[in-house]
Amino acid sequence: MAKHFISDIVEADLAEGKHARIQTRFPPEPNGYLHIGHAKSICLNFGLAEQYGGACNLRFDDTNPTKEEDEYVQAIKRDVAWLGFDWQEREYYASDYFEQLYEWAERLVEKGKAFVCDLTAEQVREHRGSLTEPGRESPYRDRSVAENLDLLRRMRAGEFPDGARTLRAKIDMASGNLNLRDPVMYRILHARHHRTGDAWSIYPMYDWAHGQSDSIERITHSICTLEFEDHRPLYDWFVAELGIFPPRQIEFARLNISHTVMSKRKLLRLVEEGHVSGWDDPRLPTIAGLRRRGYPPAAIRDFCDRIGVTKQESTVEFALLEHCVREELNRVALRRMAVLDPLKVTLVDWPEGKSEELEAVNNPEDPSAGTRTVRFGRELWIERDDFLEDPPKKFFRLAPGREVRLRWGYVVRCDEVVKNAAGEVIELRCTHDAATRGGGTPDGRKVKGTIHWVNAADAVDAEVRLYDHLFDREDPEAVEAGADFLSALNPASLEVRTGCKLEPALAAATPGERVQFERIGYFVADETDHAPGRPVFNRTATLRDTWARVQRQQGAE
Repeated sequence: MAKHFISDIVEADLAEGKHARIQTRFPPEPNGYLHIGHAKSICLNFGLAEQYGGACNLRFDDTNPTKEEDEYVQAIKRDVAWLGFDWQEREYYASDYFEQLYEWAERLVEKGKAFVCDLTAEQVREHRGSLTEPGRESPYRDRSVAENLDLLRRMRAGEFPDGARTLRAKIDMASGNLNLRDPVMYRILHARHHRTGDAWSIYPMYDWAHGQSDSIERITHSICTLEFEDHRPLYDWFVAELGIFPPRQIEFARLNISHTVMSKRKLLRLVEEGHVSGWDDPRLPTIAGLRRRGYPPAAIRDFCDRIGVTKQESTVEFALLEHCVREELNRVALRRMAVLDPLKVTLVDWPEGKSEELEAVNNPEDPSAGTRTVRFGRELWIERDDFLEDPPKKFFRLAPGREVRLRWGYVVRCDEVVKNAAGEVIELRCTHDAATRGGGTPDGRKVKGTIHWVNAADAVDAEVRLYDHLFDREDPEAVEAGADFLSALNPASLEVRTGCKLEPALAAATPGERVQFERIGYFVADETDHAPGRPVFNRTATLRDTWARVQRQQGAE
């Protein structure tokens, strides 16, 4: 794990003896699926704990039952485990602490530091003031301790309707930090909770539950994104007034990536309005979507390590994430041949019914991956764009009268082009050079082009989904006045091809298995739709690495 300013803080705290060991946590709200930004936080929190001999809790901040579901809890656990992290027995929930939080709330009321307020949510906002104007105190701020305790207990008992009252901290309505202007601690909400059922009629606000949950778990380093920097004085105020364990909050810049949105609200809208197929749509930046697209967890961890941890907001190129994916897949993915836009080739000089088995390398980057055999016969499939009737000068693939090498096989020459009534090319009649099997030419002639192919007799038909950016601009938020981010949706973000031809080895691929289609790109057997007899593959990434090319150019300059 690369060093950064947070690891410097941790090392200094350990060296000074502030803590015998560090305790971190990853605290998601179970109101949606995790995305790549959460992956950065997961890697940071679990990585720090591992690096410095500490522990990291998985804690669900489940304080809003109207938006939270067990489905999200299970998805989050699956994603964290898939990324390679183990919270062991340390699975916690803010709802585990509801009773303790309530007891502390009564303590603040008894100290005269909290009061029950009858203002509506809109009135509370009106009284709050602005960055340039102080707030106004609630007319209920000076209720007696006895009255506040009575009302709070009746709130808990479910006596009042939703929104009728709140419990607010009594801090400073003139504070320059709006978070300290008597923030709401509890609201009345008659809603069933996914864990506590109907036991509660009031629920803690995030700012009241979050910091105290850290304290209960004795979190030494409470790591969060920069938007919580202004909330830190409030968390510190609660800790000081209650006299409880003081976690140290440290903020870092959240992850922003080009060509996508990271807001849960926007991701939810994409799902609910049907712009994508679900939370695991491979075009989404959700961890579930990245997994279904074929991104290896090692590549995501590598990406999070490379981008580093800073306090400076910035946007990372999506191409860097793809670069990390390609580097990992180039190392581990088995090579296979597939034809996505098939054009028939008939070797007229090859005996009918005859076939040969050719040896093909599984991964040139990994000799231990070994080889496989591919069958070669009279009729083959090649990519349609590997043939041109009237090719330009530097086209080194198949054309009338030209030769090309078939990967792992023979050199063939196109002798005749067959067309249908509409003038479309439907078949190439070719001959092969029997002396060129596996490589080389006996007479020393140079054959510049090599193309892939699939044997027609045992080809597997498949559906292949070609994914691109969901948005057609780097910043989907930068839209015209009056428009929203949906206007930046890329209409070509998904192309579905049927009738693709795959070599037989791909028929045995298991859901989630990653491969490289030679000369085309990296693909994965879809974890939902791929099944025996119905192969479905998703494109993970093309072979062209634009990020690496740009880096080389910049280095040369």
